[in-house]
Amino acid sequence: MKDPIVEEVRKHRKEHTEKFRGELTEICADLRRVQKNSGHEIVRLAPKRIEPANKPHGTMRSRVR
Repeated sequence: MKDPIVEEVRKHRKEHTEKFRGELTEICADLRRVQKNSGHEIVRLAPKRIEPANKPHGTMRSRVR
């Protein structure tokens, strides 16, 4: 089943990629420019610390300071 919204997003993403010949640095710079000029507030959140998958939860947390 094809979703028309997903197809439209993919079409525009492909066109944008082709516009910059696949140069990721230029694609990102353009997206940052669009974001800056949008007038919307840009919010940057601090990264969340991720516990290693093999470490049991809560065992070291209370001891480490």
